Amino acid sequence: MSASKSSDVKPQQAKRGAVDFVAGGVAGLFEALCCHPLDTIKVRMQLYRKSGKKPPGFIRTGINIVEKEGFLSLYKGLGAVVIGIVPKMAIRFSSYEFYRSFFYDENGKITAGQTFLAGVGAGITESIMVVNPMEVVKIRLQAQHHSMKDPLDIPKYRNAPHAAYLICKEEGFKTLYRGVSLTCARQATNQGVNFTVYSKLKEYLQKREGKEILPSWQTSGIGLISGALGPLSNAPLDTIKTRLQKSSYASNESGLVRIIKIGKQLVKEEGINALYKGITPRIMRVAPGQAVTFTVYEYVKDLLTKESGAGINLSGNTPNKKNSN
Repeated sequence: MSASKSSDVKPQQAKRGAVDFVAGGVAGLFEALCCHPLDTIKVRMQLYRKSGKKPPGFIRTGINIVEKEGFLSLYKGLGAVVIGIVPKMAIRFSSYEFYRSFFYDENGKITAGQTFLAGVGAGITESIMVVNPMEVVKIRLQAQHHSMKDPLDIPKYRNAPHAAYLICKEEGFKTLYRGVSLTCARQATNQGVNFTVYSKLKEYLQKREGKEILPSWQTSGIGLISGALGPLSNAPLDTIKTRLQKSSYASNESGLVRIIKIGKQLVKEEGINALYKGITPRIMRVAPGQAVTFTVYEYVKDLLTKESGAGINLSGNTPNKKNSN
């Protein structure tokens, strides 16, 4: 009897893993296509050097990019994001559920603090495995001030694979992990807050509405709220990380020394507000990005499974209980 149960569980787990991978990948692709221009604007704002003039806001920065480099320049670095988005989302959701499984009590309950820790673990895991190399390549592409209107204006990095190749060739493979500690810290806080707020808001709405499957507009709403809170807590980390990863020169200094030096230089030359450069477009990107991600993820997962309880369980109940996302 136990052997029969074991043989049944394995196909279910394999199906869940496949559903998570596909649904997460599709959700990430939609999120990237919808929100990448805001990320490009954010990066340009973070890289803007003080020149005696008032730094342009996010709308002016976007207009400048379009006027000088063409509309498609807003999608610089998109290839690096798309290449990494499927494994990133698969790792994010699957590792979150894996870490969370350690915290269930005998009644199948999990606290908000434990949910936060599972989200932190998921953020660190995705940072090391996918996010940091992807962002180094993306930022190098976004930082190039070349016009996509002029076919003769050939940039150093032509696309994501070419950028990754040149970075490894000229600066070494370890350059892809420059700023990894900051990326881990950023993603850890992002996903810790994101999953905790999302799961608790969803659990509240499920109880209030008396149903397990929420409409898409409610899923989008709680995804929007949960996605907006992370950037507010870690904006300085993201700004310093962007400056660090954009740099192409080799240094014998340790990562911590360079992080502190960049932070001090930013504050000294441009003031404490410089640590929050790009916060507006970042929130505008991350918040709707999470709304898109969770909504598309749950919609695609529902199409693939047509049953409750498959895929990733983001609420506070154990996976073996019927609870749709």
